Amino acid sequence: MIDRRLLTLRTFASCGSIAATAELTGYSPSAVSAQLRELQQSLGMRLLLKEGRGLHLTATGRYLVEQTDGLVEECDRITSTMASVAGSTPIEFGLGGFSTAASSLLVPLAAELRATQPKVTVRVVEASPSRCLDLLLAERIDLAVVVATEADADVGSDSRVEETPLLDDPLDVMLPLDHRLAENSSVSLHELVGEVWITDAPGTAYRALFSSAFTAVGVNPKVQHEVTEWETTTALVGAGMGLGLVPRLASLAGSENVRRVPIAGPARPTRRIVAAARRGTATAPIIAASLAHLKDAARRLLSERLAENP
Repeated sequence: MIDRRLLTLRTFASCGSIAATAELTGYSPSAVSAQLRELQQSLGMRLLLKEGRGLHLTATGRYLVEQTDGLVEECDRITSTMASVAGSTPIEFGLGGFSTAASSLLVPLAAELRATQPKVTVRVVEASPSRCLDLLLAERIDLAVVVATEADADVGSDSRVEETPLLDDPLDVMLPLDHRLAENSSVSLHELVGEVWITDAPGTAYRALFSSAFTAVGVNPKVQHEVTEWETTTALVGAGMGLGLVPRLASLAGSENVRRVPIAGPARPTRRIVAAARRGTATAPIIAASLAHLKDAARRLLSERLAENP
């Protein structure tokens, strides 16, 4: 119902380049340029100005983009209500999420939708939280599961997005089975002073969460290994090379010589996981059903992960 050229302009306003707009929307760069030219011509107003090798929005273009937030939301709301009244389903439905959310939450949801909505083609995209939000706003996906507290994916500050809390995902400590604390029902960060740690590289959201937890209790952890994948962390812990913090959402099933133990105390690091949809779309039947499925699955996962311990 909304002119696709206007949606392309809104995506350009968010990412700032023709190439990035093309990548997000799925159009070719030449098609994006053509759409933007046609939109300017149809309105009889200059929306973009060439500067060097790039383009940027004019004041008129910025004003147009700002004023369309409510229009797009209302259009999505009307479309969602119509789908609810008519009992219709979309032809395609896109889901996006970061790695542990994709495997733990989105894959079961996709399987459920395939069984209950056989006429819908379900697409799953695994990407960083910020990338998922970009795809959501570009209408390449319809629902995203993200870490709300990551600096580059602040869902709550974007008025175009509506969030649904799913779970507070605590980080547990991952220990080798022969560790002195492996049989404890919980541990405090103070009990882990002097241990060697395995974590992500500086500058990442996970490393920031790791560091802030220890800073809160006045401890300076000794980081010896930097890795990016949970599988590598698990292998290093299992080999007795150090300890790691692992989100409760991440499964350790099948891992050898490792045990997860909950962290006790007020400084326990936690990630806030939410589902994000474009504002106005949450009442669409397939999105409402997906949100209900995700909330139920999130509740069950927290207890099931602890049961995976050997």
